[in-house]
Amino acid sequence: MGRSPSSRVYVWDLWVRLCHWGVAAAIALAWFSAEQGVEWSQVHAWSGYAAIVLITFRVLWGVLGSETARFSQFLAGPGRVVAYLRHWRQGEPHRVGHNPLGGWAAVVLLAVPLAQAVSGLFATDDILFSGPLNPWVGSGTADLLTSLHNQLFNLVLALVVIHVLAIAAYRLFRGDRLVKPMITGYKDGGAYQPWIAPARRALALLAGVVAALVGLLAAASA
Repeated sequence: MGRSPSSRVYVWDLWVRLCHWGVAAAIALAWFSAEQGVEWSQVHAWSGYAAIVLITFRVLWGVLGSETARFSQFLAGPGRVVAYLRHWRQGEPHRVGHNPLGGWAAVVLLAVPLAQAVSGLFATDDILFSGPLNPWVGSGTADLLTSLHNQLFNLVLALVVIHVLAIAAYRLFRGDRLVKPMITGYKDGGAYQPWIAPARRALALLAGVVAALVGLLAAASA
């Protein structure tokens, strides 16, 4: 017998899911293209642009978007995070969206790849490739940002590994399926349905982010 409609919650809207998987794909493509040498430099650059657009949109959607997408809904103070960790095995059965620990993990998983991608706009190998904003900074700053770009990518990879291990731990020790809701949007439990923002709001916001990045790159190349 199938579950009743009231036992499923539409927790992640389409835009949250697209950003999640889009950023994951951009990071994977950035890593792959970086390993292929200069022939793939443009692919590497465009994967970085895609990451910047998606993460910038997600940050804005965290202020203006659906209820479960908003930072105000899932960012908790240290006390709540510690309390959650003390009772981690029991969890918060009535929570919709990120838990107190997962909320801060989401912020880190947005902030570090964004910093890594933005630093790449200024990076250079001093031979064949320079980021579009490299001429805007001096050589010393460019060297610093290039080093930061390279080092942060190692941190991004470490965060991806930790993220996958955390998903496995939730599944193994608590029986929580975290991947399926990020694919379908639905999770099991409760009749409460969070507020979902209209699609046209997301489209307008995403168009604005894309236009801003295109304008910035055009100004840099002028």
